[in-house]
Amino acid sequence: MAKLIFELSSEGRKGYALPKPTVPTKNIDEVIPKKFLRKKAARLPEVSEIDVMRHFVELSQLNYHIDKGFYPLGSCTMKYNPKINEDIARNSCFTDLHPLQDVQRSQGALALMDELSQFLCEIAGMKAVTLQPVAGAHGELTGLMLIRAYHEDKGNPRETVLIPDSAHGTNPASATISGYKAVQIKSNENGLVDMDSLRANLNENTAALMLTNPNTLGLFESQLKEIKELLDEVGALLYMDGANLNALLGIVRPGDVGVDVLHFNLHKTFSTPHGGGGPGSGPVGVSERMVDFLPVPRILKQNGQYSLEENFPKSIGKIHSFYGNFGVMVKAYVYIRMLGNEGLKRVSQNAIINANYLKSQLKDYFDMPFPGAAMHEFVLSGNRQKKKSASTLDIAKRLLDYGMHAPTIYFPLIVPEALMIEPTETESIEMLDTFVDALIQINKEIDENPDLVKHAPHSTPVSRLDEVKAIKSPDIRYNFDAQ
Repeated sequence: MAKLIFELSSEGRKGYALPKPTVPTKNIDEVIPKKFLRKKAARLPEVSEIDVMRHFVELSQLNYHIDKGFYPLGSCTMKYNPKINEDIARNSCFTDLHPLQDVQRSQGALALMDELSQFLCEIAGMKAVTLQPVAGAHGELTGLMLIRAYHEDKGNPRETVLIPDSAHGTNPASATISGYKAVQIKSNENGLVDMDSLRANLNENTAALMLTNPNTLGLFESQLKEIKELLDEVGALLYMDGANLNALLGIVRPGDVGVDVLHFNLHKTFSTPHGGGGPGSGPVGVSERMVDFLPVPRILKQNGQYSLEENFPKSIGKIHSFYGNFGVMVKAYVYIRMLGNEGLKRVSQNAIINANYLKSQLKDYFDMPFPGAAMHEFVLSGNRQKKKSASTLDIAKRLLDYGMHAPTIYFPLIVPEALMIEPTETESIEMLDTFVDALIQINKEIDENPDLVKHAPHSTPVSRLDEVKAIKSPDIRYNFDAQ
């Protein structure tokens, strides 16, 4: 095993050359308060430039990422991210901007944000968009704050938010944080919203229905028109979780079918790397009756000049210290401009084709609780394999030995031993066939040599971790004194 970078350290080695400081270092405590200054120098490794290079290249190879291999993570749309997005976002005209910079010197950035908002409105059929939320769950929270503000403006904030059991897992938490009681709506035998369950729980105290569409089973909620009519009868709003929008581009505009609030995931649908905690961006689009409540500041264009305006009395106020994660917006803007209308439509068409191809190839090897046509993702069950002693977790771990990341497992909760698979549109048929072959081979291994699967992975730097201990007692600091 390669040595740690600290073990390569030797006093006097140096792999850097720092520029001259631009602040007076003789009186550094006048520039930086003493409480923020170190009492003694940091114990850093002393190594050459080539050792630094090899260290980080090796670390990058240990980590799994989309540029390394297939990443069929259901509901997360881990698509390939074109490198032109990164090149443009790293342009110094963008990276040298500061969020407190005068708007007169930020006109280009504001123009980009305004155009991106217009693109998202057009794509989703919404009246207006705020780019402030910095993650999907943050977008959910913002959307529910808008819904509360709307109902309060009418004299009654209402008490409940209805959430199907096939929704994304953050929906109930967002509703609760917003002060609502989350009420579960069951799915029917086809994996869609059970209309009887919806009618039984829908009343004048319902603020909204949070609908993930396509839902986490990868199915389009085909009863959407009837659902909207039922909500309208009691004055409830329709919120759509847009994390699965990768299936709908150019095919369905949510605003056209009555959606009042929709959050986007720029870091999923519009091709920005995500995972490991960020960065993210969760813009929220609204129908016309919700516009007055959007967060401030808002970008306005008057006489050819952009400004950030805050004078909107019904606004829910700021929901982030600055105006969102700008770098993610740049990448999404480039992605949309590069593809155009027809390109975006092909994104969804290809994602749907890929998912249904995989589903057709795997249906004879795994249980399939909802066999209907899928959208961009689908859910299998490892129940059959579990009965032969290998769990879905074992299958996921064994996939690592085949050089592929596992799908989402054990979600949605309504499917036992769930494998939630989303191939995205950026994978070739050769890669899809390789994935199918791997799962078929693992299924064969469970019959012939189950211990091989149950003790996987065998090819990774470490095998199975104590995941609870890793969360509760992480050890991420090198201990000099132990050497």
